[in-house]
Amino acid sequence: MIVPMKKVSLIVLGGEKNDALKKLRRLGLLHIEIKEGKGPRLLELKEQIGSLEKGRYTVADKGAKGMAQKEADTQEALSIAARIESLEEEQKKCYGDIAAYRTELERIKAWGEMDPAELAFLAKKGIALSLHEMSPAEYDKLGDAVRAIVLERTKDIVRFLLLESGTHGEPGDGTPVESGDGTPGKENSGMSGEEVKAALERSRFKLPDVSTGELKRKLEDAGRQLQSIKDELAALAAYTESLERAIAALKKEAEFETYSSGMGEEDLSEDSPGKVSVAYLVGFLPAEDLGKLQTMARENAWGLLAEDPTEEDDAPTKLQNNKFVSLVYPLTDFLGSVPGYFEPDISGWFLIFIMLFVGIIFGDGGYGLLICGIAAALMIKSRREKQPIAPIAWLLLLFGAVTVAWGTVTCSWFGLAPEALPVWLQRLSVPVLSNVNSDTIWYPFWTGGQAGLTTSQNVQIFCFAIALVHLLIAHVSALRGNLGSPKMLGDIGTILQLIGMFYVVLSMVVNGEVFGLDLVVSGIPVGRISITLVIVGFAVNFIFGNYEKSILQSVLDSLKDIVSMLLGVVNVFSDIVSYIRLWAVGLAGAAISSTVNEMVNPLFGHFIFIIFAVIVLVFGHGLNMILNVLSVIVHGIRLNTLEFSTHIGLSWSGHKYEPFEE
Repeated sequence: MIVPMKKVSLIVLGGEKNDALKKLRRLGLLHIEIKEGKGPRLLELKEQIGSLEKGRYTVADKGAKGMAQKEADTQEALSIAARIESLEEEQKKCYGDIAAYRTELERIKAWGEMDPAELAFLAKKGIALSLHEMSPAEYDKLGDAVRAIVLERTKDIVRFLLLESGTHGEPGDGTPVESGDGTPGKENSGMSGEEVKAALERSRFKLPDVSTGELKRKLEDAGRQLQSIKDELAALAAYTESLERAIAALKKEAEFETYSSGMGEEDLSEDSPGKVSVAYLVGFLPAEDLGKLQTMARENAWGLLAEDPTEEDDAPTKLQNNKFVSLVYPLTDFLGSVPGYFEPDISGWFLIFIMLFVGIIFGDGGYGLLICGIAAALMIKSRREKQPIAPIAWLLLLFGAVTVAWGTVTCSWFGLAPEALPVWLQRLSVPVLSNVNSDTIWYPFWTGGQAGLTTSQNVQIFCFAIALVHLLIAHVSALRGNLGSPKMLGDIGTILQLIGMFYVVLSMVVNGEVFGLDLVVSGIPVGRISITLVIVGFAVNFIFGNYEKSILQSVLDSLKDIVSMLLGVVNVFSDIVSYIRLWAVGLAGAAISSTVNEMVNPLFGHFIFIIFAVIVLVFGHGLNMILNVLSVIVHGIRLNTLEFSTHIGLSWSGHKYEPFEE
């Protein structure tokens, strides 16, 4: 159930607001409706929280497993986070430097050891040398136009030293040196002087800034510095828990500052002597706890107004159910699904049907035993640690038990063929749903043996029956909310449509011969009755479905929305058919598990392949279970949060009740 709430407005003197907030935090009951604050202190807190979270994330996986944790208060944690941030920046720089040094060494690798300082020294002595790389064909065109020393020649590249022309010991400009007889180089090379100059400029190899040895030394230094940074970060991982505690403490302080700076204030100086102001806030708390807040307000001379929330108020939702129904909370919390304050609480129905959906989707008793084993392991671990058993462990145990039950009903165990299973397991199954009878045709009495159903079709009928019950529960719940109003007749109309459409689905999807629309059983025209229920249900819903003030207005509203009303009939059909996904996904999972078994079966005939076969079995069935988990999220949860919720009028528009507390 959704706990009834009270909306309260609280007024305190402006100078007492921080003291009032501290007392409200100790009370721990008021959900305050202040989303944003302001002020430099709040900005500072957010920056500090961001720094701590970044630091925690950086060192989270750096420490050794089982590392002893060190204690640090909030201020020390902030200093540690700053150091971590500094180290991370240094680490990024080291990675960048190492990449640059390695790239440069790789670039000059073909030239061997080199030192730009030595070439500069030779240039000062009048020997200007430059390094060049060009293709053999282009080099051959140079002819005698240049004076070069070839260091390496392959079919792809020529590397050579060029003696450049220059004056007074200055490096040359790359102009080709004339040949021995004084004729210009182009007469011997077939290239003009400008072409030779351009070719040499293009092929000039850029010298490194430092020598090869210096680059290697810098690379080694950067590597040592990087390792030192990594070691220090690993050591700082010992403060992970302290960082987490500091984050939690600052978040609490930021929450307090948000409420303090976000409270409304009014200046009453004009009406009172001296500077007087009041601060106020609006919040919500459970109605049963209102007396505690009223007592505190009287003791502190606060102004307090309490009233029932209206649909315009953004009241939070607090769910309160018995221990069994509460087992569904880990799942709904994971989904982030919270009903609105004025919406129905479907936690009980959600749990019951998700259990059923999980059983059918997994569909294998062997998988159910594995799920139960996981739940048992979690329970044993909690007991050993002297901790209460987590609700998720009980939820997994329920899921496993229902899966075992469905596997027993259908005789499905690890994808094994029914004939490979013990006879007693085969006998435990329900014949009309069991894989043992997958080739059997079941003839309903009204067909006289002329038309029958397969086991697979029986499972489909079972899924559609679940759909009918599930959606009927939704509309009966909605009807209870409209008791005493003509609008309840609209819900009755939808219920009639559901019952009639259920038979139409059986006729159109399962077997039109067994469930014909002209079927008459013991003088009862079942097919015609189902069509009549759909038509009558639509008419009743058309008249009363939009009732607010008068029947005439309801009809006019339905006429305005005639397209949606007609589509509503189609939606009833599609919503029932949607539940066939349970059969389809379960069938797919069974096919995968059976295929895995067939793949490894020949391997068990050879001793050397047994280990490999076991690995394939574990991987194949493990992957199938993971796919089934995804199917539960995609399909099983959808049937609760979409089809069922739509029919009951639930949009999951709420947010959780989160009281301001220590």
